Amino acid sequence: MALIGLVRVSTDKQKTQRQHDALEPICLKVFEEKISGKLAVDDRPGLTAAIGYMREGDMLCVQEVDRLGRNLLEGLICLNDLFERGISVKVLEGIAAGEHTERSLILDLALALAEDRRRDIVRKTRNGLEAARKRGRVGGRPSVVDDDKRAAILARRGRGESIRTIATGVGVSVGVVHKTLASEQETAAPA
Repeated sequence: MALIGLVRVSTDKQKTQRQHDALEPICLKVFEEKISGKLAVDDRPGLTAAIGYMREGDMLCVQEVDRLGRNLLEGLICLNDLFERGISVKVLEGIAAGEHTERSLILDLALALAEDRRRDIVRKTRNGLEAARKRGRVGGRPSVVDDDKRAAILARRGRGESIRTIATGVGVSVGVVHKTLASEQETAAPA
């Protein structure tokens, strides 16, 4: 029997070291993915690779159940597939901590709670962004186009240069040039 680890975070900005610290000392191999846990197994390369690597009698190890996924239906499908193949699951922390060789109420409940937490996070994020907009704060990355670049883009377009040539000359993406020109047209339209 081999213990195979799965580390998952939702975004590239999130850190995985805590999960690696928990899994690497006990696992033969650890797979990692930085992707949403709400996706289907086939859309999750780390989980797919871990499952493909495992053989009957092996055990998939995660720090918490929500590392398996934050979608109840997909989590249950994943667990059923693992158990049918003779692969067990080990959860290190949380209400479903322990080794599981078949589905159980506590494991199903832990997956349901993980999905509920995901919905709660999405709702709170949406509410926070909406509250910030009401206060006049707009999120997102700062614009790469300052007044000088805007003037250069407009002047070059006025001379008939292509969008791709302008993007290369000013040092911005084609999309930024499109957005700048569209914004200028919107501003000029009411006048």
